[in-house]
Amino acid sequence: MKEADIAVHKNYHDHFYGFPIESDDELFCRLVLEINQAGLSWTTILKKEETFRKAYHNFSIKKVAAYKEKDIERLLNDAGIIRNKLKVNASITNARKILALQKEFGSFKKWLALHHPLSRAEWTTLFKQTFTFTGGEIVNEFLMSSGYLSGAHDAGCKIYKKVLAQKPAWNNKK
Repeated sequence: MKEADIAVHKNYHDHFYGFPIESDDELFCRLVLEINQAGLSWTTILKKEETFRKAYHNFSIKKVAAYKEKDIERLLNDAGIIRNKLKVNASITNARKILALQKEFGSFKKWLALHHPLSRAEWTTLFKQTFTFTGGEIVNEFLMSSGYLSGAHDAGCKIYKKVLAQKPAWNNKK
């Protein structure tokens, strides 16, 4: 792995991976990035995160949910992101679903908290029933990376205690 790639991973690992996410838009961001990672390396996605942010209006759920055909075409022509129609459509569909969850539960985060803790298999079933393009690995990585499933860091990792210290009490269950 190149030195620049190592630095990108280290920054993500030390400051983002496994840490709780407060903002629904940032949770949506992580879901979109995990969906786009399918079949690709995480390095590719991390390097493109800023262009994803620009392309998807900083992951504003309301803005993405309102995307029309011209927005889909814009995204499919943007070389700075992953130009896969299934992944683009899934991002828009999932933004619309999150809006419905926000209306019903108050926020995407509250919906996640309501279901916590579940096993990986139970989360995967729930996500497949609720969202598009959310297989087992995508769900697992989304939930680990946002602090809902353990495993992002083990007890021997220097970041482990920092992550635990930031998790709400309800989320410290394994």
